[in-house]
Amino acid sequence: MAANDINLRRIQRALAEGKFPAKALLLISPVNRYFATGFASSAGMALITPDDCLFITDFRYFEAAQSALPHIRLEMIRRGEKYPDIVNRSLAEHGVGALCYEDGEISVAEYTALGKTLSAELLPVGKQLAYLRAAKAEFELDAMRAAQAVTDAAFEKILGDIHAGMTEKEIEARLIYHLYACGGEKLSFDPIVVSGPNGSLPHGQAGERRVCRGDFVTMDFGVVCGGYCSDMTRTVAVGEVSDEMRAVYEIVLEAQRIGLSEARAGRKWSEIDGAARAYIASKGYGDCFGHGLGHGLGLEVHESLEYSAESGDVTPENGVVSCEPGIYLPGKFGVRIEDCVVLKKDGCENLTKSKKNLLIL
Repeated sequence: MAANDINLRRIQRALAEGKFPAKALLLISPVNRYFATGFASSAGMALITPDDCLFITDFRYFEAAQSALPHIRLEMIRRGEKYPDIVNRSLAEHGVGALCYEDGEISVAEYTALGKTLSAELLPVGKQLAYLRAAKAEFELDAMRAAQAVTDAAFEKILGDIHAGMTEKEIEARLIYHLYACGGEKLSFDPIVVSGPNGSLPHGQAGERRVCRGDFVTMDFGVVCGGYCSDMTRTVAVGEVSDEMRAVYEIVLEAQRIGLSEARAGRKWSEIDGAARAYIASKGYGDCFGHGLGHGLGLEVHESLEYSAESGDVTPENGVVSCEPGIYLPGKFGVRIEDCVVLKKDGCENLTKSKKNLLIL
């Protein structure tokens, strides 16, 4: 079976087995269409039943779709025609009266328009789709391993570039160069590069601040390979570190070790988050770790299952999540260390191979 057929078959099997509230699913968002078919397009719809898939797109993508999707029914929308017209014809052919839709991916305006134009009752299945996407097929994991290998290689390269006197923007520019030079197809998000007191901003932007001796530099970055994302964060020191910097770094590193040791499929993420968070709090820094321990990723760098201290979501086998505790001290510095792992029944596979002992450049 071709790689781009695997997820379609998974969706069709879920429809056939009654895991969705109806026997047909309409995909509108580009990311879910890509998940189901492996074909990227900015416009289109996919209508999936247990034994059929209709992919509708416009003239710009039709020839490419014919080549990429030989086993999927294709229809090209023509001038004066609307996507729901074609969907309604297919619904009538299949005798479908209820239709699942991706409530987490479409706007209120899109939902309202669908409700007015489609002949079927609309039933939300955003959570079910999120669980399907979260449990990765082996070809998806291979793509994510490749993306992380590129990210690891770029990190090794940037270590040789960083020195006192560089601006954050200069480091960011060099990092982006290495991410592409090492094989990234595109960035999975705009990198975060912050130094010194700017390090207390978890999602700060690189600026004109020049790195000084005795600074921490935090870099959060990733690439896309084969459609799938990587994500990692490392904090390194320039020249020297204070006793406080060293102590905080070691606390974050141990918190991550605890989180990784607790991470496995079948657990609530809140339990995993809680173990790492409790350790940071025990060292007196509980108020300085204000974000979640991690997030899911795959086709998107942040996917929709909730991985937070309050989450009741159960981690799926072969789900890929980040583990990224941090401590942020306003006016001083911040430390964050992030790996991405594949959840297994008996633990996790760490995709991130880069060293994470305290590096002083």
